Amino acid sequence: MDLRQLRYFVAVAEERHFGRAAERLHMAQPPLSQAIRQLEGELGVALFHRTTRRVDLTDAGRAYLDRARAILAEVDQAAHYARRVAAGAVGHLTLGCVGSATYSLLPTLSRHLAIELPGIDFSFRGEMLVPDQVEALRSGAIDVALLRPPAAEPSLVVHVLRRDRLVVALPAEHPLARKARVRAADLAGVDLIVHSADRRSVMHDVVFGVLRDADVEPHIRHEVGETSTLITLVAGGLGVAVVPEPVTALALDGVVYRHLVRPAAAIELAVAHRADRDEPHLARAVEVIRRLF
Repeated sequence: MDLRQLRYFVAVAEERHFGRAAERLHMAQPPLSQAIRQLEGELGVALFHRTTRRVDLTDAGRAYLDRARAILAEVDQAAHYARRVAAGAVGHLTLGCVGSATYSLLPTLSRHLAIELPGIDFSFRGEMLVPDQVEALRSGAIDVALLRPPAAEPSLVVHVLRRDRLVVALPAEHPLARKARVRAADLAGVDLIVHSADRRSVMHDVVFGVLRDADVEPHIRHEVGETSTLITLVAGGLGVAVVPEPVTALALDGVVYRHLVRPAAAIELAVAHRADRDEPHLARAVEVIRRLF
């Protein structure tokens, strides 16, 4: 028995006539009649009552018709699903976001992904430091990462999306808040809140590099793991912080943001995935992300 026989049977059952069924199937009638008799022989039951004028289903034929239709529908659905998988239209992906991308970029990105790739089930993990993202990509805990280079991992493909300016987050009553812009040199002797060095934060290295270039000795008041905690401490008046401009979307009472100038500084944002991952739905998601930025 094969699917062709099932399709022949369903056509005869629905047409109640071998001639019309043969026309519908674009074949001659004798081979169709032979195929149905072969099917009945394999099943050991008569599926049709045959007369010179018409063909009627037996009780066994009616029962078999219901199952045959269901089988053919499942086969068609399986083929349709396979084609969608091959086209990258279905699947599941987990996207990990660095802290500064979580607030301003993730809402827009999640909307675009839902609109352009509705068949892909996305889940998101925010507030991830780059080393955690790299390890999660390696282990498969996440599939795609929005991160801040460098990501020193040869097994990853990294596409730079854009460069974000750095800004200074200040308590609203801080003397530097009266300035339109803040220079790196203005941060000399100022209490700083930074990302933790213990967790190998890219932003920690960037901030220290900016201060070193300006011959400023950093005065660290607090080290934290999450950008949201960092800004919360700024709102509490415990210090100032240098962060990427997208963090300004995290608008807390008591916090103001000023551009960092002289030297103007920026940090890259990139999308990354494992080089050995070639699933079509992952490639399509990365394409949408790159196009959005």
